[in-house]
Amino acid sequence: MARVNHKKVKQLIAQKRKTVTDRQFFSSRLLAGHFEDMAAAQSKRYGYTRRVKVRTVWEPKNQSSAYTDNDLVWVNAGHQLVTAKKTRVDRYDIVCGLFAHELGHVLYTDFLVGQSYGIQFQSGRWYPALPPMRNQDERIAESDIWAYAQSESSHMTALIKLAHCIGNILEDGFIENKMLNRYPGVLGYSLGAMRAQQFKTQPTLTQAIESEADGGHIWLTIMQLMLSYVEFGELKYGEEPLTDERVQVIFSLLPELDRSLTEPSAKERWNVVNIILVRCWRYIKDFLEYCEKLVKDSETAGNSDKDSLGDFLSAIAGASSEAAGGTVSDDEPKDSLPSPASSAQKRAMTAKQAAASMPAEEPASEENNAGESCESDAKTDSEGSAIQDGSMELSSEAGSPELSLESSSSMNKPYRDVSEAESGRIPLTQTDSLSTPIGGETLRDDKYAGSGYINSAADIDRLLERIVEQAVTKDLEDQRVSELNDLAKVVSYGDIHNGVDKVVHRISEVKDEMIDQYQLIADPLIHISKQLQRSITQQLKDKRRGGKQTGLLMGRRLDVHALPRNDGRVFYKNALPTEAPEMAIALLDDESGSMAGCERATYARAASIILYDFCRSLNIPIMVYGHSTGYTKNGSCVDLYSYAEFDEIDGNDRYRLMDISARGSNRDGAAIRFVAEQLSKRREEVKILILVSDGQPAHTGYGGTAAEEDLRGIKREYTRKGILFIAAAIGEDKANIERIYGDSFLDITDLNKLPVTLTNVVKRHIRV
Repeated sequence: MARVNHKKVKQLIAQKRKTVTDRQFFSSRLLAGHFEDMAAAQSKRYGYTRRVKVRTVWEPKNQSSAYTDNDLVWVNAGHQLVTAKKTRVDRYDIVCGLFAHELGHVLYTDFLVGQSYGIQFQSGRWYPALPPMRNQDERIAESDIWAYAQSESSHMTALIKLAHCIGNILEDGFIENKMLNRYPGVLGYSLGAMRAQQFKTQPTLTQAIESEADGGHIWLTIMQLMLSYVEFGELKYGEEPLTDERVQVIFSLLPELDRSLTEPSAKERWNVVNIILVRCWRYIKDFLEYCEKLVKDSETAGNSDKDSLGDFLSAIAGASSEAAGGTVSDDEPKDSLPSPASSAQKRAMTAKQAAASMPAEEPASEENNAGESCESDAKTDSEGSAIQDGSMELSSEAGSPELSLESSSSMNKPYRDVSEAESGRIPLTQTDSLSTPIGGETLRDDKYAGSGYINSAADIDRLLERIVEQAVTKDLEDQRVSELNDLAKVVSYGDIHNGVDKVVHRISEVKDEMIDQYQLIADPLIHISKQLQRSITQQLKDKRRGGKQTGLLMGRRLDVHALPRNDGRVFYKNALPTEAPEMAIALLDDESGSMAGCERATYARAASIILYDFCRSLNIPIMVYGHSTGYTKNGSCVDLYSYAEFDEIDGNDRYRLMDISARGSNRDGAAIRFVAEQLSKRREEVKILILVSDGQPAHTGYGGTAAEEDLRGIKREYTRKGILFIAAAIGEDKANIERIYGDSFLDITDLNKLPVTLTNVVKRHIRV
């Protein structure tokens, strides 16, 4: 197979990046990993040890923009809030803003308090406390709330859902205020850009009132005003006077809304929710009855897709697409995510309201700044559901400024430069208390003109380069699989193997799960490899350095300083600097079903990882294959599994080793010939073929002493071509291996002895 050079890869990357669409860019796993790294950088410093998962999708027809359940952050980059922007850089800012909003929930939202609120309310109790009653009307409203809730189970469910809508509005204002103050760099800038886009597309009060007559409701308008105040600090009045009923409701709640923005305790925000429920009960009750009537009308018409009043309420209160996203409580069923309500529960207008109230605009261009067309994916991704494994209670003061690590130079600029490398982390420390600031208020900055961060485009360009590189390497890997199968057709296997198909398998794109598995088990194995490397490295340095070698038993030069010794080691010689002979190694693992017994496949996988790391660290070319048998349309076949090639393309061969497994039968002769043929074509002076097997060739028409004789013949043939065979035995099958391969036998059952054993093999050939 032709060698893949770096220049060719660069050329293909340059060609490929011109064809990358926004859908490919924003839904790539690499972009999600980029956001995961950002989340880790901000959350781990506060003792949040569980890594936040991020998933970005491109679903233009999905009304959900973003959500989090404290474990997964889900962002829809195909949402109209994003696609309204013309260039990829501007769209990235909005996507990053959506991510920053949800990260704010991860850092500062107390999910357990929201869960406790629903449980307590279901039991007929106010949580955290009974709301204060200012007059007789509010006491009557409080009694009427419980009478309504307890009249029907659907009423209780609807009330709890509506309370969470209000709570999410207050929480959004709180966490965005925190994020803007604590993270003025990339996160703060992107969040500000997203908020500006939201406020721009938000309907005015006049437009909202006009839409009330077309399927809307006054309570939805009040919720929209509430959201506008807590997030943006202002209301879009339109042509309405301050005396408007809806505005006056918001004005009457200003002290409570302001407290919800500055109060660090989540319980206080839920107290504000209770106050809003009581004070606005006449609007809320009318809205709930309005929703109930719509549900009954839909059921009568036979076209309702909502199972209950609660489901309908979630849809109608959460259908607006104007806000950033939402939170999902830990007790919500996993298969209900994502839904329009869960991703935007704080919405204060229906989709019909928003569409009717917003002025007509031309469709946003689907052209990105590089001239590529953006693909639309109308298909809703069912994998958007989150995996909830519990939540962690975070201190609402977790992000205090005094915990930040900044250099003296970075203190002069209001942002942090984005870096590919990880910066210093703050270790978790044991603390007994937190300082309690005195005073504090919500301030408005009308002169803010951005953080001054000028590298947003460069950051995106770096991500795009990686995405394109992944696409190019996958194409090259696909091409490599085709070339390997072509090579398998022309190898001369001998008459005994000619009638059997040969198929080469190779993973073109390594998945994250395989990388995670490797990282879980690699450390102790890599430690063994490092031990092996230290011994070899010193010997290589000695050969390159040369010099005087003393303490020899015989020689032509007498070392007068060693004459007092009584062991006879009194000679020396001058060693000239030399280079160790170049070496190439091929490893072939038996993956037959019998390898499943006694952990043989596990030992083979571990030995492969150690040997691969050892060779790569010392710049020794290595290829790793496995072999078993399977079936094609022509009957049984020899399956060859390519894990590592001499010329690595994507840098992920070490992860492919995790796929080594016990499979079917084994036709050793064909597999050995395929690997030995490739090794024999290498230019290195020393070529070593290591076979890891249980010593029992077994396939249809291929077994017993006849198969063993075939293996001995293959060994003799390729030994004459300069290949050194090392047959490594696992477990109790040492006798079988030794009988077949003779002096090439090597016992690797004890992994603790593997470094010494392999060191002796390599040292022996370094001295050549």
